[in-house]
Amino acid sequence: MKRIEKIYEYLQDFAAKNKEAQGLTATEIADNLGFLRSNVSRELNKLYRMGKITKIAGRPVLYSISKISNIQKKSDKMKVSVEKSAFSNLIGANDSLKKQVEQAKAAVIYPPNGLHTLIVGQTGVGKTLLAHMMFEYGKEVGKFANNAPFVTFNCADYYNNPQLLISHIFGHIKGAFTGADKSAPGLIEAADEGILFLDEIHRLPPEGQEMIFYFMDTGTFNRLGETKRERTANVLIIGATTENPDSVLTKTFKRRIPNIISIPPLAQRSIKEKLEIMKVLFTEESRSIKKPVLVSADAVKAIIGSIGSGNVGQLKSNIRLLCAQAFLNSIRSDGHIKITYQMLPSNIKSGILSISQTKERDDVSFISHYIEKDLYVTPTSPAKISKEKDDEPFNLYQMVENKVNMLKREGIADELIQQIIVADVNTYVKSLYNQKDNVTLSVNDRLLKIIDADMVDFVQQIVDLVERYINLISRERFLYAFGLHLSSMFNRIKSEKNIYHLLEGTVDNNSIEFKLATKIKLMIEEKYDVTVSKSETEYFAMLLQSLKQEDNSRKIVIAVAMHGEYTASSMVNVARKLYSANKVTLLAFDMPLECRPDDMLNKIVEQLQNIDCREGVLLLADMGSLCSFGPILEERLNVPVKTLGMVTTPFVLEAIRKVDIAGISLSAVYDSLKSFTGYEHVDLNINHSDTKEKAVVTICSTGKGTAEKLQNLVIDILVDVSMNHIKVFSVGIYDMHERLTQIAHKYQIIAVVGVKNPHIDAPFIPIEQMINGEGDIILREIVGAKASVKKEKTNVVLKRFCEDGLQEMLLYLNPSKIINSLIKFIEKLEKDLDSKWDNPHKLRLVIHVGCALERMVVHNGLAYNTESAGEVDTRVFNIIKEAAKIFEKTFQIKLTDDEICYITKMV
Repeated sequence: MKRIEKIYEYLQDFAAKNKEAQGLTATEIADNLGFLRSNVSRELNKLYRMGKITKIAGRPVLYSISKISNIQKKSDKMKVSVEKSAFSNLIGANDSLKKQVEQAKAAVIYPPNGLHTLIVGQTGVGKTLLAHMMFEYGKEVGKFANNAPFVTFNCADYYNNPQLLISHIFGHIKGAFTGADKSAPGLIEAADEGILFLDEIHRLPPEGQEMIFYFMDTGTFNRLGETKRERTANVLIIGATTENPDSVLTKTFKRRIPNIISIPPLAQRSIKEKLEIMKVLFTEESRSIKKPVLVSADAVKAIIGSIGSGNVGQLKSNIRLLCAQAFLNSIRSDGHIKITYQMLPSNIKSGILSISQTKERDDVSFISHYIEKDLYVTPTSPAKISKEKDDEPFNLYQMVENKVNMLKREGIADELIQQIIVADVNTYVKSLYNQKDNVTLSVNDRLLKIIDADMVDFVQQIVDLVERYINLISRERFLYAFGLHLSSMFNRIKSEKNIYHLLEGTVDNNSIEFKLATKIKLMIEEKYDVTVSKSETEYFAMLLQSLKQEDNSRKIVIAVAMHGEYTASSMVNVARKLYSANKVTLLAFDMPLECRPDDMLNKIVEQLQNIDCREGVLLLADMGSLCSFGPILEERLNVPVKTLGMVTTPFVLEAIRKVDIAGISLSAVYDSLKSFTGYEHVDLNINHSDTKEKAVVTICSTGKGTAEKLQNLVIDILVDVSMNHIKVFSVGIYDMHERLTQIAHKYQIIAVVGVKNPHIDAPFIPIEQMINGEGDIILREIVGAKASVKKEKTNVVLKRFCEDGLQEMLLYLNPSKIINSLIKFIEKLEKDLDSKWDNPHKLRLVIHVGCALERMVVHNGLAYNTESAGEVDTRVFNIIKEAAKIFEKTFQIKLTDDEICYITKMV
């Protein structure tokens, strides 16, 4: 019996024998039970938080059994609350969801009536399941009666009718609204003494949230149509949302929910948990069709690797469709149904790439231990993965050939096949030898059953050589694997079979593994008088790589944060391709212009909290508020943080190169990067011949995405000034100088626009100047259109950026139809308010007003709260309201006063 149970039982016995006594002190309990007083005090506080005992204030504090506990049985309920729970069958309850389960338990048992809870997570992660488990746990510990209600309501069902929604939750009286012929109770009354689960709680209108939080505060409510709040109910409210609570719930409502449980998406959970969930789902289908299901190892990998945003719900649908197809294929068979890699749809097949490319050692180890064979489940037994070894001897060639043939039939490119094969060789070899198997036989004895004694001695010499240069995961494992492979090689040579040359080039010829493999090749040729091909040397090297002890040293984390929708992501993707450092953690954070700095900071903190960054964080930012995040990150994460601004792709590449050096400190990386100016400086002697056509070049990180948008922007400006004969080319930083040289042979480059100055004999316009509007004027001057520019001329740059931004934000309104009116609205405000705004501020206003117009269309306008948002300037409010009449005149859309209040605060 645990200490806490002994203390609880002692209090029960004392209460039964001494009914008049108020209680016992911690010291008295410690002396009687022989425990330390500090330990007893700690357990008593736990029991108090669980509602099992009560405290009687005074000197000293007395503890006694609570009334609720006296009703319960002495030990069985206690064991449930302390040891067992309804969460026992939740996959991940002791791993990735351990914190969430502890939060859920605490919410249920917190005295006197539990904690109202909000469960946050993507669609399909199990929010409803967790709510039901909280309810079952509450019944187990005596918080709810066995017949207590669990009432579910989806707020989305009535989100467009707030009155009906509120009536549904709180009930209504006769005549409260048209059609209310009689009074009806609401869900609050139906859930009395139980739980009300509000799914998609973010769909509650502000007035509904206000009524809910008033009920949370007071326990009282009124039905719709009643004027006094005289009704009471004891209800634990659990809400669920897929949205960020800060952006969809009112601050006053969110403050009433002290317990927020965030469930991670399935893609972020461990391979082990994904596999366990998949086994459960396949078992359910097996029971449904009343047949065993066999899933090939490659299909298992592909299914796990294809897990995306759909979470468990999407995984369940995928598995059900696969089982249906397999069942159809085996309709005339009485045996099991089989799911193979070949029958998977293309979107699931591609999952084998991601699972094969995982760099997490624990994941690779788990895969090698559990997914070396097929998955087999039956209707009557729990899911089980076969871990028995093949009766056939180890044959690396056969494994490679089978996998290559399968992937080639699927049309997968050779370079991807190489990646998959190398990853699978690692998995195959690591799973080959398990020291727990055949423990009565030594490795030598096991090998002597397969190969002769002379070859075993020779392999021992090779292992001795290898161990002088690299650390092996296991000497025995390498001895066993290489001995069997050597035997297979000689059998192949004897039968004159060729091997695949597709794998040539998969191992770096300058690596220690390849150099050792070359020495082994020479030893074999000298010992056995045979010729060993280069492809065989590659196989030797792959065996060495597979069984080499991995470097577990921690690295500095690099976080790249930049303004724009995809800027940081594009830069990071280029850097990853150019410098493939496997152990460097490189994160991208894109900050759209309408994103608030606080939201961006929280996003960075949240992601960094989930990874190991004890060696420090190197924050590479472009400008503005992002450059000031360092001290705050340092305080919240409790790790060193260094910040460098004006980031470029070469800068990120150099940071990766520095961080990838084993043992280097954050300060050393920071100091070395402060003076970094680039890898090279190339001058292009461009011949400005009048016979050449003119051209403008745009430069961005990749030459795609942002660079192409920049190219279209420049084209718009040139068309606007009737200079559409000037060519515009888009290039990336990676091949910038080569591309500029090629363009300069045919064209006269008159201007360069973008993120990096190539230092050629042509004016350079930074992308920042294009954003703020200065670049538009400069480019017009360069192309000789200065005289045609008028002050009242539409800002082409602003229009382009605004339209692109609205394309991402609007669902119902057509950005190209409303953009002109939005620009005119901004221009009128500038004139009437006698203000001059830069393009970024105008962009924020246009995006906000465009979204406000769409909210008007769907009747979902914002509600302005003076208490939390502050008073507005009446003069500015009236000017904006007058300017907004352009939308009434043009589109018959009228902005509400609340929406105009928000615009006033932005202005």
